Amino acid sequence: MAERRMFAKTIIDSDVFLDMPHSTQLLYFHLSMRADDDGFINNPKNIMRLASCKEDDLKLLIAKQFILPFESGIVVIKHWKIHNYIRSDRYKETKYLQEKAQLLLEENNSYTLNTNIGIPMVDQTDTQVRLGKNRLELDKSNIDNTNASNNSDEKKAKNIKHKYGEYKHVMLKDEELKKLQDEYSNYQELITYLDEYIEMKGYKAKNHYLAIKKWVVSAVEQNKIRGGTYGTCGGIAKKNEFTEKNGKLYDSIGNEII
Repeated sequence: MAERRMFAKTIIDSDVFLDMPHSTQLLYFHLSMRADDDGFINNPKNIMRLASCKEDDLKLLIAKQFILPFESGIVVIKHWKIHNYIRSDRYKETKYLQEKAQLLLEENNSYTLNTNIGIPMVDQTDTQVRLGKNRLELDKSNIDNTNASNNSDEKKAKNIKHKYGEYKHVMLKDEELKKLQDEYSNYQELITYLDEYIEMKGYKAKNHYLAIKKWVVSAVEQNKIRGGTYGTCGGIAKKNEFTEKNGKLYDSIGNEII
């Protein structure tokens, strides 16, 4: 399990988070620091006492949906995958697979509970254990159909593209985002550049991953060499300033690369 944890300012700088009492915010940070690589914590009340926080702080985090609770007493950080990206060679999957199976990942990479999944009660589980072997055997054709359906769902999930950037213009698959993260230390800057370029110019491309690989990387480097700020750290807040001072420069870069 990784020792270091990160926090996204989009979450901890939000009004909803900052409006909570300081003790509640403190508990959130303590829980996040002790979560496993999937964001699960199996002893939230113990951490609450360790941080000298009250049960009301824990209840408020649940009410505000900063953490999601399970009947087992385990909780998960809702925005875990927004806060943290852990490389595959360092990632260790959570031990709480039953709870993980009850989660869905939304487009913005936050967890949500899958309300369509029922959690069996103890007596139901006992009854299932007592069922005879013949009762548990399934027809082979049903198994094959189920496996085929699962494989189809997995393929669909891999092909889903999520929106990135301040203006949500950049569309990337999870696999594509991971490749960018592994290959470019400034992958966030590349995404921001393309996102803002689309916002200003109405640029269209079928594959934003290839666009970043083919011309955005070079455009960002050239923009830095020539002294431009747009798409690197200035952001859209400097959009008007950039248009007046560096507009011709930006257009020339785009024409050279595209």
